[in-house]
Amino acid sequence: MSIVVKWGRERLHFPVPPPDTRLGQLRHDVAEYTQLPAQSFKLIHAGAVMKDDNAPVSAYGIKAGSTLALVGGGEPIKPPSKPSSRTEKAPRTEESTISQIRTELDKVRSTLKPDVDTFLSALAPTSTAAHVGPEATTTAAPPKPASAAGSGTRRPVEFAQEHVRLGELLLQSLLRLDAISAEGDWEVARRERKGAVKEVQALLDRLDGGWRARARS
Repeated sequence: MSIVVKWGRERLHFPVPPPDTRLGQLRHDVAEYTQLPAQSFKLIHAGAVMKDDNAPVSAYGIKAGSTLALVGGGEPIKPPSKPSSRTEKAPRTEESTISQIRTELDKVRSTLKPDVDTFLSALAPTSTAAHVGPEATTTAAPPKPASAAGSGTRRPVEFAQEHVRLGELLLQSLLRLDAISAEGDWEVARRERKGAVKEVQALLDRLDGGWRARARS
């Protein structure tokens, strides 16, 4: 029995840790396998970032068959542009933080979700044909992002490239959401961020699930 850690295109399998294993030990095992600095990445499970390395993995509900997402990994993150010396930076509020979260989620819904839906729709006929019979040999048209409509027919080999592109963009969105901090008493902002992370993670799971189904068919 194992747990799965999704890292970009990779799906890494690790033995199920005992319930009292500290998260820090699991992080160490992942870092040793991936050769990433232990504090350079975040581990996400069930839409929440696991932050307390001293907590047992049982506190996060990790068990056989659990899937974690690894985001970060030391990739350079573009720093926010510095405010002009002539302009004072507006103080952060819970309202502005909620707006930032919703803006990120709206961007995913308006750009990435349509592309994921288009990609999965293009994969579906291939899976269906595998069950109809040998006469159903028509190959599904390769996916075309909604944002690139009208750009012409894409080659079947670009299925894999599109899967990688969408997966990386969704992981980047998860990383940006995690970077939005909510102050201690900002309960609404924390709920908004947790809900946004769950929605983006679910979209990533749909993408990977459709891709695995196509590989099996």
